[in-house]
Amino acid sequence: MADVVFFDLDGTLVDHRSAVLEAIGRIVGAAPNATAPPEELVASWWALEARHMREYLSGRCSFAEHHRRRLRSFLPALGEPVPDSPGLLDAWIAERYLPVFEESWRCYPDVQPCLEALRRLPRGPRLAVLTNGDPGQQRANLARFGLLESFEGVLTPTELGAAKPAAYAAACRRMRTDPAQAVNVGDMLESDVNAAARAGLTGIWLDRGVDFATGGPSPTADGAVLRIERLTDLPGRLPRTNA
Repeated sequence: MADVVFFDLDGTLVDHRSAVLEAIGRIVGAAPNATAPPEELVASWWALEARHMREYLSGRCSFAEHHRRRLRSFLPALGEPVPDSPGLLDAWIAERYLPVFEESWRCYPDVQPCLEALRRLPRGPRLAVLTNGDPGQQRANLARFGLLESFEGVLTPTELGAAKPAAYAAACRRMRTDPAQAVNVGDMLESDVNAAARAGLTGIWLDRGVDFATGGPSPTADGAVLRIERLTDLPGRLPRTNA
C-alpha cells in the first residue's frame, strides 16, 4: 500500500471549470457594451486564465498580478475601460468576479465516499492535497465542503517554492516519504500523471470525460497509464501501484 496519496484539487476534488464559467457567464451576460457574443467572451476569459496562470506558476508574476493581467486583456472586449490602478483592478476581481466564483464552487459527489473508503483501509495511506492554486483560496475551498481535516497537508507553490511538475520532489520531502511510496491523483494527464511518473511517483489519471483546459473530449492516454473514471474506484487501484 502507498504511504501517501496526493490529490490535485481543481477538476479532481472541486469543479473549478464550472465555477469559472458560471461567474464569468453572469458578468458577460450583463455587459451592455460587449464587443463579442457571450460565448466568445467566456472562451476568451478561460484562455486568458490559462495563459496568465502559467506566468504565475513560472514565477513571472504574483497571484494577484495574474488576475490583473487577465483583466487588462479582457475589459476592452467587455466594453469597459481598463483602470490604471492595480487597486481598482483588484477591486473589480474582488467585487464582481470572486463572489459568484466562490458561490459556484461544487465538490464532486465521489469525493467524500472515496476519502471514507481510504480511511477504512487497513494501514491506509496518508492523504495530502497538492495544488498549483492560491493557498488561501484552496484551503477555503476545502473547508467549505468539510474536507480540510481529511488531509495531513495542503501543499501549494507558496509552501513548496515550486509548482507542479517541479513540486513533486518537494511535496514528497514535505510529507517525509519516498517518491516510490507516493501516488498522485489528478485530472490533468500530463501534469498530474505523466509528470508525476517522471518524478518517481505513481500517477493515477482521473478521467472525468472532459479536458480541463479546453472543455473538449478527454485526451488519449498511453495504455500503461493507470486510469479511473470515478474517485470511488481509487481505493481498489492502490494495490496495483509501484509502492
